Amino acid sequence: MFLQPFFSQVNNQLSISAEQGSQFAKQICNDFNPIHDIDSKRFCVPGDLLFALTLNNYGLSQKMQFDFSGLVPADKELIFPDWIESDLSIKDSREKVYLNVHRDGQATQQQTAIEHLVRSYVEFSGHSFPYILVPLMQQHNVMINTSRPLVMYQSMSLTLDQLSIASPEVKFIEAQMEVDGKRGNVTLQFSINDGEKSVGCGEKKLVLSGLREFNQQAMDQLILDYEARKA
Repeated sequence: MFLQPFFSQVNNQLSISAEQGSQFAKQICNDFNPIHDIDSKRFCVPGDLLFALTLNNYGLSQKMQFDFSGLVPADKELIFPDWIESDLSIKDSREKVYLNVHRDGQATQQQTAIEHLVRSYVEFSGHSFPYILVPLMQQHNVMINTSRPLVMYQSMSLTLDQLSIASPEVKFIEAQMEVDGKRGNVTLQFSINDGEKSVGCGEKKLVLSGLREFNQQAMDQLILDYEARKA
C-alpha cells in the first residue's frame, strides 16, 4: 500500500519516525500543523496516519469508531495485535493506550477501495484549518491561542451502507462547535460517496484548547503564517 514509506515494522510492532510522520502530514494530508514538524518539541504522529495504518492492517468494516487517547511521540513502538473481537487497542510495550477501535458489520480487504477512502479522508481532514475551523471560531467569537495553536484529534467514526465500492470519496457536510470555557468541542460531519451515489457517512471530533475572544487581526496573521509554511 502507499503507506509503506511512512512507517517501519518488525513483526507486529510498528514505529513512525518524526520524518515519516511529518512527510505523511504534509505530502498526503496537506496538513501543516506545527506539531507535525520534525523539529517541533511537541511533535506527535498524525492521528490520520494511525487511522490509515489501522485500515491497512485490519481492513475496512461497515461501522468503525476510532477514539484517540494519547499523543504518539516519534519512534514510539506500537503493537498492532491480532484482531479477533470487535474491539482493539493500539498500545506501546508499557501497555499505554493510544487508540481504541471498535468495528461492526462486514469487512473488506479490497486495497484499492481502502486507499481511495484513506486518501480522500485525510485530505479532507487536513483542510480543516483554516477553511472550516476559522469561520466556525468567528461564528462563536472565540479562537485558539495564535502563539501556541493546539487542535487535538479526539475521535472519528464512519458507517458504510455497503462495501462493494470502487472509489469512495469524503464530502464535507457541516461543522458544529460547542464552547465550554476555554475549550471548544468541534464535530465535522461528512458523507462518503462512490461516484454520484452516497454510500455512507461519518464524523470527526476535535478539541480546541486555550480559547479566547476572537481577534481578526491575530487570526489573519496566523493564516498568513500557515500559508507561508505551506509555500
